[in-house]
Amino acid sequence: MKIDEISLLLAVAEAGSFAAVARTRGLDPSQVSRAVAGLEAQLGARLFQRSTRSMSLTDAGARYVTRLRPLLEDLEAANAELREMRARPQGKLRFSASVAFGQEMIVPLLPELRATLPDLELDLVFTDVNLDLVAEGIDLAIRLAPAPKGELISRKLRQTRYRAVAAPDVLSRKPEKPGELSELPAIIHAVPGMPGHWRFRSKSGEEEQVPVSGAIACSSALAVRDCVRRRLGVALLADWLVEQDLASGQLIDLFPDYASTPTRFDTAAWILYPSRRYLPQKTRAVVDFVVSHLGTAP
Repeated sequence: MKIDEISLLLAVAEAGSFAAVARTRGLDPSQVSRAVAGLEAQLGARLFQRSTRSMSLTDAGARYVTRLRPLLEDLEAANAELREMRARPQGKLRFSASVAFGQEMIVPLLPELRATLPDLELDLVFTDVNLDLVAEGIDLAIRLAPAPKGELISRKLRQTRYRAVAAPDVLSRKPEKPGELSELPAIIHAVPGMPGHWRFRSKSGEEEQVPVSGAIACSSALAVRDCVRRRLGVALLADWLVEQDLASGQLIDLFPDYASTPTRFDTAAWILYPSRRYLPQKTRAVVDFVVSHLGTAP
């Protein structure tokens, strides 16, 4: 059975009339009737009860149509996906990320991304608010969180590791244990859900919760990092925010042998996009690009 025959059969079942389907498809009613009769002959079963005034599905026809409908949807989706794969990604793509991640990790990739996908228009929405992707028309988002739940499609991009950092000359001596941070001025990242303590886990698995406080609180992770650079205190920041500072020696990792986090140890960067029957080619292309450039960290 061909796709156009399945489509015609489902249209007749929906309209309950050969004439109505014939009008919408520019056919003669007798053509539609013969096509349905041919399918019934192929199947060896009557699909419709016909009378001079009405027609309706038989029990066998109703069951058959119910099974056919999702098959046709899958075939149409597969055809659409194939057409998109053959075309170069184009159109507008709305891409959301946190302000810090967007500025530090996404913006530096834009020259290469534009060269790779020149027909794509990017609408970058950098905000620390978790937007409703469907309501806001967001095609793709990166969230920093534990494993997301819900109907969104999610893909782990990279594990987030936090580092307790300070400028090398701001401390009279380097603390030996995380508990000593309670005695030092901390730059607090003041965002909803961020507690007043930092958590540490040793290589042996022992966990410790260290209360921290300080005279400066910032809602921006970028501002927290700048405060630490200016020798105003110690801070707990994601590895991707401080890796260049650590490599250059502008900042030092106070406890390289400990895992640390302000909330949970399983936090990661996740790529999210709305659940759909198939992933648009433009979204797939950007997901693949981002993963190839940012998905290599442990």
